[in-house]
Amino acid sequence: MILEFRTYRLRPGATDEFVRLMSGESAELLKRHGIRVVASGVSLVPESEGLEEAYLIRAFASLEERDRQEMSFYSSTDWVDGPRKAVLECIESYHTIVLEVPDEAVRALERSGTQVSPE
Repeated sequence: MILEFRTYRLRPGATDEFVRLMSGESAELLKRHGIRVVASGVSLVPESEGLEEAYLIRAFASLEERDRQEMSFYSSTDWVDGPRKAVLECIESYHTIVLEVPDEAVRALERSGTQVSPE
């Protein structure tokens, strides 16, 4: 499995809105586009300067599938005309790391229950 870790540095005061967007419309759109969301949430501790961080972990069968699904998702009218602008307004910067892992690692993360939830 291909596991993608995306971390987000959020703009001050944007955490609640980011969580609301990520756990609602954005998560549903990702699922509708066949993207497997393994876990998402907010870091348990802020950065040293008090900056808030969030994460999204997604799984794909292959690098080719990741490329295809991301291209389809990010160019879709569902995303572009939907929550895209509001999500991007919450994010100061982001970083992505992609790893190959055993299927069991993905299932273990999914079982951990680390998902953002609506307030």
